[in-house]
Amino acid sequence: MIRALHEEHSFSDMFVAFLLARSLRTQADLVDQLFNSSEKRLARILLLMAEFGQPGEQETLIPPITQETLADMIGTTRSRVSFFMNRFRKNGFIEYDGRIRVNKSLLNVVLHDQTPAEDYLSASMLNASPDART
Repeated sequence: MIRALHEEHSFSDMFVAFLLARSLRTQADLVDQLFNSSEKRLARILLLMAEFGQPGEQETLIPPITQETLADMIGTTRSRVSFFMNRFRKNGFIEYDGRIRVNKSLLNVVLHDQTPAEDYLSASMLNASPDART
């Protein structure tokens, strides 16, 4: 590998770019885990899988994935993922019947502290720490 990095400059550039991108993603995932609710983490991972924010044509269908795998990815239970997915579908953020289609409106969950249908939360809960809402 060291020989390839020294001799193949185009490969070396591509590999270093990959390592930097992976490092940034790892840091972003850690910040996400520490400071965001599980609902926001789920919304973020769905948007990442749908490649929102990437240049070029956007694919809004994400690869087939189970709720159990999503739960493992965001650090919560499958029942919580099911609850959030049903709420996202009810609010029109996603559509799914076999495969999940992510709508751009899901960005509202990530960019704002609450979804439009969060009328069940009291004002005191909105001011609670992120850990209390997971």
